[in-house]
Amino acid sequence: MKRTVLITGATSGIGLATAKLLARHPFRLILCGRRLDRLNALQTELTGLTECKVLSFDVRESEEVQAALQSLQGDWKDIEVLINNAGNAHGLDPIQTGKQYDWDAMIDINVKGLLYVSQHVIPGMTERKSGHIINIGSIAGKEVYPNGNVYCASKFAVDALTRGMRMDLNPYGIKVTGIHPGLVETEFSLVRFKGDEARASQVYKGYEPLKAEDIAELILFTVTRPPHVVLADVVVLPTAQASATIVKKDL
Repeated sequence: MKRTVLITGATSGIGLATAKLLARHPFRLILCGRRLDRLNALQTELTGLTECKVLSFDVRESEEVQAALQSLQGDWKDIEVLINNAGNAHGLDPIQTGKQYDWDAMIDINVKGLLYVSQHVIPGMTERKSGHIINIGSIAGKEVYPNGNVYCASKFAVDALTRGMRMDLNPYGIKVTGIHPGLVETEFSLVRFKGDEARASQVYKGYEPLKAEDIAELILFTVTRPPHVVLADVVVLPTAQASATIVKKDL
């Protein structure tokens, strides 16, 4: 029987690439995101490959999360793999000129959103004494860089929560993985620069960044290891990147 996987942020980037890849393997999918039109289109695309459910909600809203997850019926409630992928970066201001609404967006989505979803999925895993949680972090959760302040803090929190989950859930045989990508070419920079396409496009010029599909392949590898093996903490960078701030660019 196919394992049930719930993916947050499935409408773009890493979440979308992961959904498309896992659909070709022994998994059925619960696709989550805010943009219902994109979720429906993805469900239609993948229906010939596997069973899919769509849940449209904002991870920042705890009541929406609760209502969506409680709407699952039958064995769809038995989520065996949770991929906490939803996340964002807002702005690139130094701390002294940062905007509260940017801070709130990053903390609410990257940290509290992860907690809200996990809160409703973990009890089923502990009851069954099995499961796998994958939290998508960032190199920004390993290294702080100038003007990264709150975004880095939110991803450091993801790293800490991942480690804490692994400890707390160890007695139940639940795997917990943190995947921390470097520069990945997705909508990430467009969101960070508030829709400024010209500025966002400069982030990925002069070198070959990671693609969302690269992270999807890593996730597939992670969830197909034998029961006794867990990739606990993985940092993945493009070859051109040596750290959060060192990137070899041929401009």
